[in-house]
Amino acid sequence: MPRVLSDTDVADFRERLCEAAERLFAERGPDAVTMRQLAAELGVSPMTPYRYFEDKDDILAAVRANGFTRFAIALETARDGARGARAIGTAVGEAYVTFAVENPHAYKLMFDFNQPHAEKYPELVAAGQRAQKTMTGYIKDAMAEGLMEGDPEQIGLMNWAAIHGAVILELAGMLPPGGARMIFRGFDTALIRGLRPQD
Repeated sequence: MPRVLSDTDVADFRERLCEAAERLFAERGPDAVTMRQLAAELGVSPMTPYRYFEDKDDILAAVRANGFTRFAIALETARDGARGARAIGTAVGEAYVTFAVENPHAYKLMFDFNQPHAEKYPELVAAGQRAQKTMTGYIKDAMAEGLMEGDPEQIGLMNWAAIHGAVILELAGMLPPGGARMIFRGFDTALIRGLRPQD
């Protein structure tokens, strides 16, 4: 008779499976990874993962939602720990780069892969929206202090695209270690200067 799993058992196994999946998905691409390979990675029977997840897309959604949540928490913590719009902007950007270079597998899965039928995974959608919100929050801080003007959503996306591009170049080895951080610092200064209200 199979052992009855506690909520803790289920959570622990899901976490272990997601950790293995994050690495394998990022290294090989989700299409190249099978449920059998994930089971073998954890030393369990091929059918065991199906007790915890519906299928591979379900695992990918859980991995990506976890990544977006950790990412959002890192940015929110940076924003909450700084005082003044300039310091907040710097802290959030630095936290962004740090998260990406310290969690390259998660970062790649968050942004390099589409999620089939994303509407089936409300936790993933919510986590992605939370992460995006952090990229406009500190822009609004700067506007509230009169440091810049414009559409905060558009400026936030512009800033996000610039940081993301620099991070991807560094992760691909096309920038030296620390290159993304250097580019962020230059862009951050230029953004404030360029969007400062005109006298």
